[in-house]
Amino acid sequence: MPHQKLIARLRAVVGLSEQDQLRLTRIPYRVKSLGDREYVLRQGDKPGVCIVVMSGLLSRQKVVNARNQISSFYIAGDMPDLPTLHLPVADCDLCSVGSSTIASIPHSYLRKTMTESPALTHAFWRETLIHAAIYREWVENLGSRQALGRVAHLLCELITRMEFVGLADNGSFRLPLTQQDVADACGLSIVHVNRTIQELRREGLIEWQNQTVTPLRPQKLMDVAEFSAEYLHELNSSEGSKLSKVFGTSPPGLI
Repeated sequence: MPHQKLIARLRAVVGLSEQDQLRLTRIPYRVKSLGDREYVLRQGDKPGVCIVVMSGLLSRQKVVNARNQISSFYIAGDMPDLPTLHLPVADCDLCSVGSSTIASIPHSYLRKTMTESPALTHAFWRETLIHAAIYREWVENLGSRQALGRVAHLLCELITRMEFVGLADNGSFRLPLTQQDVADACGLSIVHVNRTIQELRREGLIEWQNQTVTPLRPQKLMDVAEFSAEYLHELNSSEGSKLSKVFGTSPPGLI
């Protein structure tokens, strides 16, 4: 149920009172299963709902100068379109990568809930700010790093985010991305992505087989990516102990 995803997510980052948890259990929602490349939202749409990712992976993307550019990925527990509560026209497409399941919640209920609960208003606002911080990091990744660092940084981010919500198994996680998806997310050609992934494999940094990614030398992968989890703003000391099992040390920014 989407409220279970939301409660788990928000409790982990800000804490929720019993009353606020009760408010979330009462949310009206509609569940939908999506196939690979099926669109949730199109640029120019005026949605009356917000989406909660229940399973799978969504991408935010936009065609720029005849090229598709992915600007973010969203995993279980994320609400990728919270800004539509205040910015009514969608400025990008939202698409399923592989199969996924989503739940839609009416804007009217979310507005009512936030009016009644300053704590939930704070929690949802914080989620929006975290996704904005991720977006800024992506801009810096594309603008400042070479291909190897770009791809490594993307993998480090996804490992960290999936570990945080319990989707990684000893560091391994399912990643239904094609090389075209990686190219669109990292601003590279498919040929360049193929060479970069092969280099990461040759260096013994990752294993990527059958849509499952495993970091083999996590600290070295972080070094190549110049990765710090600080920009995710959602990790605390309890999460640091979990992530240390994946990275061998607490990523920079953890307390």
